[in-house]
Amino acid sequence: MLTPAEADAAIAAALEPVAEEELPLSACAGRVLRQVVRAERDAPPFDRVTMDGIALASAGGNRRQFRVAGLQPAGTSPLNLESATDCIEVMTGAVLPQGCDTVVPVERVSTSGGQATIEAGYEPRSWLHVHRRGADASAGDILLAAGIRLGAPELAIAASAGQARLPVSRLPRIAIVSTGDELVDPGLPVLAHQIRRSNAYGLAASLTLAGFPPATDLQLPDRKEVLEDSIGDALERHDVLVLSGGVSAGRFDHVPGVLKKLGVRKILHGIAQRPGRPMWFGMGVAGQAVFGLPGNPVSVLVCLTRYVIPALILCSGARPVAVVLAVLARDCAFDAPLACFLPVELRYDPDGKMMAEPRPTGGSGDFISLAGTDGFVELPRGPARHAAGLVVPFHRW
Repeated sequence: MLTPAEADAAIAAALEPVAEEELPLSACAGRVLRQVVRAERDAPPFDRVTMDGIALASAGGNRRQFRVAGLQPAGTSPLNLESATDCIEVMTGAVLPQGCDTVVPVERVSTSGGQATIEAGYEPRSWLHVHRRGADASAGDILLAAGIRLGAPELAIAASAGQARLPVSRLPRIAIVSTGDELVDPGLPVLAHQIRRSNAYGLAASLTLAGFPPATDLQLPDRKEVLEDSIGDALERHDVLVLSGGVSAGRFDHVPGVLKKLGVRKILHGIAQRPGRPMWFGMGVAGQAVFGLPGNPVSVLVCLTRYVIPALILCSGARPVAVVLAVLARDCAFDAPLACFLPVELRYDPDGKMMAEPRPTGGSGDFISLAGTDGFVELPRGPARHAAGLVVPFHRW
């Protein structure tokens, strides 16, 4: 079986990028930018006043009193300072009047009868409280690189560059497919030998929170002909299939055989890890990514977090997410020759280190134990006893 790192590489090598589309700025939150955004003009585009007060020429000597020659609000053309004995009242955000090179804050000025007096002890200096033109960027500079996920700062920057629309990655069309005759949706009558269908709701929540809301949710029985028809139809209408269940080696684990019959090329089946060892991944004939996750709830969420969401980020053209490291808070023993994905709760020690407190489950079916956990750490291949203080990768749900 492949190691988790080898599985990462195999998945990444097989993925195909999603197409791009152009959207209005208001619809771009959370999307991945596909082209650079350049400065429309200098930023700021003029010498900008940063404090309410008076603007004057700092070369006016030791003068403390000035005639108020005008008012410069934000959004108006610049006035002209005609004399070094004058000043102009200015508002925050206004263009600095011509002939001025400093601003004295209103708190340091008293005005009466059209005269402004600077308080004793305050010394005006050139360009104080002025945001100089081009200090942040020059016209034509790259403000946003391709591959960045567009959040609040990035969208504000794009707007400042005059971009009303942006080229972004199209959201992949994702289908969640749950298999199993024993599954019953919440709200419906359930028999003693049946269980509630829960994986699909966890998968949908995790995908949505990651910025990849699923388009379709299917529940299929463990019958080959139904699986073949429904999965085949889903392949034609989606870019990504995330299947839950039916990928192990049991008599009713039909998914690998059905996918093979549908022309889906197997890339991997089985990863040296616990939980989630039977995970399957392949590519459809039209470039669809197909993830076959084990049916046990803990395995489903671990594999989705560890492999599926990073793959979606990658094929969307986004820059890879940096690995987050945490410190193991106490010793942990693991006796299998596998990598261990251990659920944890995060806390911080007095030095500010992020500590991962193990919260082991009762097995890959014990998803109730995941309540209140923050994610899981990836422990090196066992068998081993991992000592407290070990620095390990952390994956957030």
